[in-house]
Amino acid sequence: MKQLKAIIFDVDGTLAETERDGHRIAFNLAFKDAGLDWDWDEALYGELLAVTGGKERIRYFLADFHTHFECDDIESLIVNLHANKTKHYVELLESNAITLRPGVVRLIEEARAAGLRLAIATTTTPKNVTALVKSTLGEEALAWFDCIAAGDIVPAKKPAPDIFDYCLQKIGLSADECLVFEDSANGVRSSCGANIMTIVTQNNYTHNDDFSGAVTVLDHLGDPELACTVIMGKAIAGSYVTVDDLRQIHANG
Repeated sequence: MKQLKAIIFDVDGTLAETERDGHRIAFNLAFKDAGLDWDWDEALYGELLAVTGGKERIRYFLADFHTHFECDDIESLIVNLHANKTKHYVELLESNAITLRPGVVRLIEEARAAGLRLAIATTTTPKNVTALVKSTLGEEALAWFDCIAAGDIVPAKKPAPDIFDYCLQKIGLSADECLVFEDSANGVRSSCGANIMTIVTQNNYTHNDDFSGAVTVLDHLGDPELACTVIMGKAIAGSYVTVDDLRQIHANG
């Protein structure tokens, strides 16, 4: 096993609880703007999360949940809806409506201090990633990540491994020199498909997912004042995840 040199983060559901109170709200605002009576409540949105990618999620909704809908140019509608949804999502971030999950800021700071490289691999659009990082960590934090692989930069989205393969290529490291943080079954399938060791921090939408392949599953990363719980897999030394834990898990994985 090679030495741990980089941590790669998923975004939605991993860095922040963006799905329920961010993307879902933004989708509904975009639908309203377009004069559509669609309403993605929390339960429905949980089902739609089986598909990654915003445009793909709208197609899935129309194919499996709203089959009677008719439109002369469905692809243009989807593209326009998604663009407007992104605008609303960025506005939510700029209003500080979304914060990072427990332990994320602390662990990123520890990783930087320890000389570990950072990267992002996600299916969300680059504009969404930039807005989240700037609103939660500050504009200067964009430079902390050696690679931000996002959106349609690869043709096949998660659970395909393409986005992680692309990220590895850009940072110039092999899979066994990295560790991934994910939150969903599709994310784990993607990262493990790229042969990268993966830790899961599950959330309300993904707590029943199949995390086969992940080396550790936690409820969150934890902080000194907020202990995390290891649900399955490799243990950590204390009550929250540290860089030393990551190195130990990586070395023994």
